[in-house]
Amino acid sequence: MSQGPEEPDVPPPYGAPTPPPAGEPTPPPYGQAPPPPQPGYPQQGYPQQGYPQPGYPAGPYGASPQAPYGIHPPTGLPFSDKSKLVAGLLQIFLPFGIGRFYLGDTKTGVWQLVVAVLTCGIGSLWSFIDGIIILATDSKDPNGLPLRTT
Repeated sequence: MSQGPEEPDVPPPYGAPTPPPAGEPTPPPYGQAPPPPQPGYPQQGYPQQGYPQPGYPAGPYGASPQAPYGIHPPTGLPFSDKSKLVAGLLQIFLPFGIGRFYLGDTKTGVWQLVVAVLTCGIGSLWSFIDGIIILATDSKDPNGLPLRTT
């Protein structure tokens, strides 16, 4: 007789789970609890990579009590509670500083209102253009936080 394994290495049928490589434990069947963690080893499924960002708890991207509206990806700053769309549309459709009042920038809002009244409405062009700029750029609120886009 020949020496060696009785059966040659045959792949499992289509759809059947593949056996784990030699030396690794088999995973528990579906519906059963995984075995308790062994002391001294990290739990499976929780990689030990780096440290969380200071000031923000570890968790899914953008989910933090300090940033309820998410985090602006390029800057890492939390989004403002004010909406870019609302501020821009208020500036365009009510062009006498209402969008700036909404954002909390009352100084610019008062100046736009005064200019619109003193020029009999011609100065409202400033507010109209300001609304377009708010919608087209990464605008910030008076606290320096980027406006949220949704």
